[in-house]
Amino acid sequence: MKRISRVLIVIVLMAFGFSLKSGDRPMHEIHSMLMFNFIKYVEWPSEAKSGNFIIAVVGDENVASTIQNFYTNRTVKGQTVKVINVENVSSINNAHVLYISKNKSREFDEAKEKFVGKSTLMITDKNGLGSKGSCINFQEVNGKLKFEINQESIKGNNLRISTQLSSMGILI
Repeated sequence: MKRISRVLIVIVLMAFGFSLKSGDRPMHEIHSMLMFNFIKYVEWPSEAKSGNFIIAVVGDENVASTIQNFYTNRTVKGQTVKVINVENVSSINNAHVLYISKNKSREFDEAKEKFVGKSTLMITDKNGLGSKGSCINFQEVNGKLKFEINQESIKGNNLRISTQLSSMGILI
């Protein structure tokens, strides 16, 4: 029951956006919490369901450690989670989820080329990257954190998202 109420709270927050006023949770915690929940609503193809479930974080140690804490002693769809924190896209070759922090967004084109067609949920944090091909992109709208969902990129990477997630995002 407690778990269901937490999930409902997160869903409501995702639907209406997070306030970006000072004094709220640190942004790395908000991004980590949202990514934790995005993963629940994404379906990877069967060939991606063996070995470890890899979450690669480029350029944000705080996001990587927060996600690692979320997944301690947990699995994703039956797979053990391995969180990898790297300084650049060239350091990673395979991931189920790839998060590129705002300060590493200049590496987006390299990541897109490297992961296009792979079953990788690419998540970014810079205005404009959703329309450039990121699967999910965090974006500020009227002082609130929202997220864009690029449906073409999701399909191109052989992923499926639930209607619950797509109804909460800004579809592009």
